[in-house]
Amino acid sequence: MSIDYYVRMERGNLAGASDSVLDGIAGALQLDDAERAHLFDLACAAQPPSPRQRRSRTTGVTDGIQQILDAITDAPAWVRNARHDMLAANRLARALYAPVLADPRRPANNARFVYLDPAAREFFADWERAADDIAAMLRSEAGSNPRDKQLVELIGELSTRSDEFRTRWAAHNVRFHRTGHKRIQHPVVGALDLSFEAMEFPAHPGLTLLVYTAAAGTPTADSLKMLASWAATAEQTGDLPAKT
Repeated sequence: MSIDYYVRMERGNLAGASDSVLDGIAGALQLDDAERAHLFDLACAAQPPSPRQRRSRTTGVTDGIQQILDAITDAPAWVRNARHDMLAANRLARALYAPVLADPRRPANNARFVYLDPAAREFFADWERAADDIAAMLRSEAGSNPRDKQLVELIGELSTRSDEFRTRWAAHNVRFHRTGHKRIQHPVVGALDLSFEAMEFPAHPGLTLLVYTAAAGTPTADSLKMLASWAATAEQTGDLPAKT
């Protein structure tokens, strides 16, 4: 690699960089999986657009996906897109995320809730981590899908209205969010310590299924049962939205 070529890449011009060169850079910088994917996405975005580069993203959920969600009765399960729009959910997930769904705008957006709704700081027991994750995931998506007009508008809105988001966006961190733990302070059942798994749909690019669980016999497992009971009643009285 020539010095001029390396300097050009340092300045962000990745046009024409081969996979072998990008692999070498990723290895030298000890990039993790998310950072490596982001590097390749930026290189792809630097190329002239072509039909093969345009990735068709699914914009909504099918009846089949909703049936999967409804079949999961003992765990909160929901589907989002890469902009963190909450597109579909089962009853227990709607109950879990009732504060997010309190915003009348549809689809409800978890990024807006985290950064623009004061209730988020109480709802997420570890708000700082939630804010870090959201910004890093949006940064990853901006690299892989830079021509998403709605994503650009969302990032612009958050940047304009939230100092916290602007600071995190400027850090240029990227992150995958495939498995982990989430601590929630729910207004009805109190503290919840949940494990989650995120799964993509190969047939529906851009959609992610998230399922939250708790080990049997734990206080959180008992609280989820209480939440399910509350949800059944709240849905009948109209206190819980029937749809996302």
